[in-house]
Amino acid sequence: MNCLFVGRFQPFHNGHLRDVHDALGFSEKVIIGVGSSEESGTPENPYSFEQRKEMIQRALHDDKIVRFEIVAIPDINDDGAWVSHVQTTVGKFDVVYTGNAHTRELFEKAGIAVRGVRFVKGVSGTITREMMAKGEEWKNLVPKSVAAYLENI
Repeated sequence: MNCLFVGRFQPFHNGHLRDVHDALGFSEKVIIGVGSSEESGTPENPYSFEQRKEMIQRALHDDKIVRFEIVAIPDINDDGAWVSHVQTTVGKFDVVYTGNAHTRELFEKAGIAVRGVRFVKGVSGTITREMMAKGEEWKNLVPKSVAAYLENI
Protein backbone atom coordinates (compact mmCIF):
# COMPACT_ATOMS: atom_id res chain seq x y z
CA MET A 1 0.00 0.00 0.00
CA ASN A 2 1.25 3.48 -0.91
CA CYS A 3 0.48 6.51 1.21
CA LEU A 4 0.35 10.07 -0.10
CA PHE A 5 1.54 12.59 2.50
CA VAL A 6 0.56 16.06 1.31
CA GLY A 7 2.03 19.29 2.67
CA ARG A 8 3.89 22.46 1.80
CA PHE A 9 6.87 21.64 4.06
CA GLN A 10 7.80 25.30 4.56
CA PRO A 11 10.12 24.15 6.15
CA PHE A 12 10.23 20.38 6.77
CA HIS A 13 10.03 20.12 10.59
CA ASN A 14 10.09 17.48 13.32
CA GLY A 15 6.33 16.94 13.08
CA HIS A 16 6.69 16.11 9.39
CA LEU A 17 9.49 13.67 10.17
CA ARG A 18 7.34 11.89 12.75
CA ASP A 19 4.48 11.82 10.23
CA VAL A 20 6.68 10.02 7.69
CA HIS A 21 7.68 7.47 10.35
CA ASP A 22 4.00 7.00 11.28
CA ALA A 23 2.95 6.61 7.64
CA LEU A 24 5.58 3.94 7.08
CA GLY A 25 3.95 2.02 9.92
CA PHE A 26 0.86 1.42 7.78
CA SER A 27 2.21 1.69 4.22
CA GLU A 28 4.99 0.25 2.10
CA LYS A 29 6.02 3.60 0.63
CA VAL A 30 5.30 7.24 1.36
CA ILE A 31 4.80 9.55 -1.57
CA ILE A 32 5.58 13.02 -0.27
CA GLY A 33 3.49 15.45 -2.27
CA VAL A 34 4.98 18.93 -2.01
CA GLY A 35 2.05 21.28 -2.46
CA SER A 36 2.28 24.82 -3.83
CA SER A 37 5.46 23.58 -5.48
CA GLU A 38 5.64 26.60 -7.78
CA GLU A 39 5.59 29.03 -4.85
CA SER A 40 8.72 30.53 -3.27
CA GLY A 41 10.12 33.79 -1.97
CA THR A 42 7.04 34.82 0.04
CA PRO A 43 6.55 34.91 3.83
CA GLU A 44 4.14 31.94 3.66
CA ASN A 45 6.18 30.01 1.06
CA PRO A 46 9.80 31.11 1.43
CA TYR A 47 11.46 27.99 0.02
CA SER A 48 11.45 26.68 -3.55
CA PHE A 49 10.43 23.15 -4.41
CA GLU A 50 14.09 22.19 -4.90
CA GLN A 51 15.01 23.58 -1.46
CA ARG A 52 12.11 21.74 0.19
CA LYS A 53 13.03 18.53 -1.63
CA GLU A 54 16.62 18.87 -0.37
CA MET A 55 15.45 19.39 3.23
CA ILE A 56 13.22 16.32 3.07
CA GLN A 57 15.91 14.13 1.49
CA ARG A 58 18.50 15.15 4.08
CA ALA A 59 16.17 14.54 7.03
CA LEU A 60 14.96 11.17 5.77
CA HIS A 61 18.47 10.05 4.81
CA ASP A 62 19.69 10.85 8.36
CA ASP A 63 16.84 8.73 9.77
CA LYS A 64 17.69 5.86 7.38
CA ILE A 65 14.33 6.15 5.61
CA VAL A 66 14.43 4.92 2.02
CA ARG A 67 10.82 3.98 1.20
CA PHE A 68 9.74 7.37 -0.10
CA GLU A 69 9.33 9.43 -3.23
CA ILE A 70 9.04 13.23 -3.47
CA VAL A 71 6.67 14.72 -6.04
CA ALA A 72 5.96 18.38 -6.83
CA ILE A 73 2.27 19.28 -6.80
CA PRO A 74 1.68 22.74 -8.29
CA ASP A 75 -1.45 24.67 -7.35
CA ILE A 76 -4.30 24.81 -9.85
CA ASN A 77 -6.72 26.87 -7.68
CA ASP A 78 -9.69 24.67 -8.58
CA ASP A 79 -11.04 22.54 -5.74
CA GLY A 80 -13.29 20.57 -8.10
CA ALA A 81 -10.35 19.40 -10.21
CA TRP A 82 -7.65 19.25 -7.53
CA VAL A 83 -7.95 15.59 -6.49
CA SER A 84 -7.75 14.37 -10.10
CA HIS A 85 -4.85 16.79 -10.67
CA VAL A 86 -3.03 15.24 -7.70
CA GLN A 87 -3.78 11.71 -8.90
CA THR A 88 -2.46 12.50 -12.37
CA THR A 89 0.63 14.23 -10.96
CA VAL A 90 1.50 11.67 -8.27
CA GLY A 91 0.34 8.33 -9.66
CA LYS A 92 -1.18 5.47 -7.67
CA PHE A 93 -1.71 5.74 -3.92
CA ASP A 94 -4.12 4.01 -1.55
CA VAL A 95 -4.52 6.43 1.32
CA VAL A 96 -3.89 10.13 1.96
CA TYR A 97 -2.15 11.24 5.15
CA THR A 98 -2.74 14.88 6.02
CA GLY A 99 -3.24 17.36 8.81
CA ASN A 100 -5.10 19.81 6.59
CA ALA A 101 -8.90 19.78 7.02
CA HIS A 102 -9.55 21.09 3.50
CA THR A 103 -7.30 18.45 1.92
CA ARG A 104 -9.08 15.77 3.99
CA GLU A 105 -12.48 17.01 2.85
CA LEU A 106 -11.55 17.06 -0.85
CA PHE A 107 -10.11 13.52 -0.86
CA GLU A 108 -12.92 12.06 1.25
CA LYS A 109 -15.48 13.65 -1.09
CA ALA A 110 -13.70 11.84 -3.95
CA GLY A 111 -14.04 8.53 -2.07
CA ILE A 112 -10.36 8.22 -1.16
CA ALA A 113 -9.33 6.98 2.28
CA VAL A 114 -7.75 9.63 4.51
CA ARG A 115 -5.86 9.31 7.76
CA GLY A 116 -5.06 12.26 10.00
CA VAL A 117 -1.58 13.08 11.24
CA ARG A 118 -0.72 13.37 14.94
CA PHE A 119 0.21 16.99 15.57
CA VAL A 120 3.27 17.84 17.65
CA LYS A 121 2.36 20.59 20.10
CA GLY A 122 4.28 23.79 19.38
CA VAL A 123 5.68 22.58 16.06
CA SER A 124 4.38 23.84 12.73
CA GLY A 125 5.71 25.50 9.62
CA THR A 126 4.03 28.77 10.62
CA ILE A 127 5.58 28.73 14.11
CA THR A 128 9.00 27.85 12.68
CA ARG A 129 8.87 30.63 10.05
CA GLU A 130 7.71 33.18 12.64
CA MET A 131 10.50 32.24 15.05
CA MET A 132 13.07 32.47 12.25
CA ALA A 133 11.78 35.91 11.22
CA LYS A 134 11.95 37.19 14.81
CA GLY A 135 15.46 35.81 15.34
CA GLU A 136 14.20 33.41 18.03
CA GLU A 137 15.48 29.89 18.62
CA TRP A 138 13.90 27.65 15.96
CA LYS A 139 16.52 24.95 15.31
CA ASN A 140 14.99 22.53 17.84
CA LEU A 141 11.78 22.45 15.73
CA VAL A 142 13.46 20.91 12.66
CA PRO A 143 15.74 17.91 12.10
CA LYS A 144 19.45 18.76 12.60
CA SER A 145 20.25 18.33 8.90
CA VAL A 146 17.43 20.72 7.98
CA ALA A 147 18.67 23.33 10.44
CA ALA A 148 22.19 23.06 9.00
CA TYR A 149 20.83 23.32 5.45
CA LEU A 150 18.68 26.36 6.26
CA GLU A 151 21.60 28.12 7.91
CA ASN A 152 23.59 27.73 4.68
CA ILE A 153 21.00 29.07 2.25
